[in-house]
Amino acid sequence: MDPRQEFVRDLTRRHFFAQGGNLLGGAALASLVGPSLWGGLARGATLNSGESTVPRELTHFAPKARHVIYLHMVGGPAQMDLYDYKPVMGDWYDKDLPDSVRMGQRLTTMTSGQARFPIAPSKFKFAQHGRSGMWVSELLPYTARMVDDMCFIRSMHTEAINHEPAISYMQTGNQVTGRPCLGAWASYGLGSMNQDLPTFVVLVAKPTNTEQVQAISARLWSAGYLPGEHAGVSFRSGGDPILYINNPPGVPSQVRRRTLDGLRQLNELNYQAVGDPETNTRIEQYELAFRMQSSVPELVDLSHETEDTLNLYGPEVKKPGSFAHTVLLARRLVERGVRFVQMYHNNWDTHGNVAGRLPDQCRDADQPCWGLIQDLKRRGLFDETLVIWGGEFGRTIYSQGGLSHENYGRDHHPRCFTMWMAGGGSRGGQIYGETDDFSYNIVRDPVHIHDFHATVLHLLGFDHERFTFRYQGLDQRLTGVEPARVVRELLA
Repeated sequence: MDPRQEFVRDLTRRHFFAQGGNLLGGAALASLVGPSLWGGLARGATLNSGESTVPRELTHFAPKARHVIYLHMVGGPAQMDLYDYKPVMGDWYDKDLPDSVRMGQRLTTMTSGQARFPIAPSKFKFAQHGRSGMWVSELLPYTARMVDDMCFIRSMHTEAINHEPAISYMQTGNQVTGRPCLGAWASYGLGSMNQDLPTFVVLVAKPTNTEQVQAISARLWSAGYLPGEHAGVSFRSGGDPILYINNPPGVPSQVRRRTLDGLRQLNELNYQAVGDPETNTRIEQYELAFRMQSSVPELVDLSHETEDTLNLYGPEVKKPGSFAHTVLLARRLVERGVRFVQMYHNNWDTHGNVAGRLPDQCRDADQPCWGLIQDLKRRGLFDETLVIWGGEFGRTIYSQGGLSHENYGRDHHPRCFTMWMAGGGSRGGQIYGETDDFSYNIVRDPVHIHDFHATVLHLLGFDHERFTFRYQGLDQRLTGVEPARVVRELLA
């Protein structure tokens, strides 16, 4: 719904008359001219096709992307073992990281007490691929095939050095939890394309290796100060995708319908008495849950997917909760009109045993990511779906704990890390940013989290400085008040 319509809807009678006669006259005019007063079709209105059209007036300019699939690698992938090739480091094995490189930068408590910081060159081989000549680790053979479809950012950076504030920063633009996340902003700005599914869905994939998983919680997909209907809806990897979505034994659908009608009447009475906008959110959530009783079982049923399609995603695709199964579900969601799919994959926090854990992580993600891109292309969804891959920070070139030629660990490193995008108006074959020989400092074209968010919002059709929500007397925005820029070199 257009924010102006939302404002009028959420006024109580007492507040309404307190505004004076001018507002009363405006409301009368609105009732005469209908939705056209607000700039055309209301956000989320359903057409005969079952989809909705977002009027141009509700975005600041024509969007390149209509959907986002955001693949967050929880823990922080090691950029120098995957995408940021540093061959010079072979000559630095077990030598101390120079003070001139570290420059007193902040360390975590896990390595700040180390007597020395020995360099750990990547044990994995690299090769160049595609017309772009992107260097890719041997751990990612499928990803290497599609580098010319991908847009690499090798100069991402953040101020956060620990997981909780860093993930919150990456998802919400702020290290303090409680702000709306990127998916909630997309839901608020673009609205629904399918009235039978949530606008914003969260999926959590199970890693094959579970040596060191990080805690993730619903705070990361909260709507914050936005209306509650824009919060992410979490789908479970096993059993019922959504708790309590099915009727209890002995409760037919007709009884559930009558129950919801009664609840609606009670909530409407409560709204008339209190005027809390979240009451309307509660009504809408009950109704969406009722509609999802028929839409969700069809969504998670993979029996109609062809073997050719399933083979794209790899041998784990039929295993519920696997990365492959989850990313296929993400494709099915956007295919049905879901705007934003946030997916989490844990255990990238390689403080030790990089040689054992990182290959497991890459096997989980490599072919399914490639399969997702190919599948989106086949279905004509690639150009309108922005796929994002990355973690909350990078890893250190120096070793944490014991060091050998065959194994080592790496600590958190916020000063530089690599992310990639594909489709949705991003520029395929682009390699943006550069780090020093130690993959420790950025030497060219830095991209801050706020820049990244501004760029994603641009692809969705929004000027990040004008895309705001009034809260506590301020026009709040995802990119905050510090300067941020759209990185136009990343745009097709």
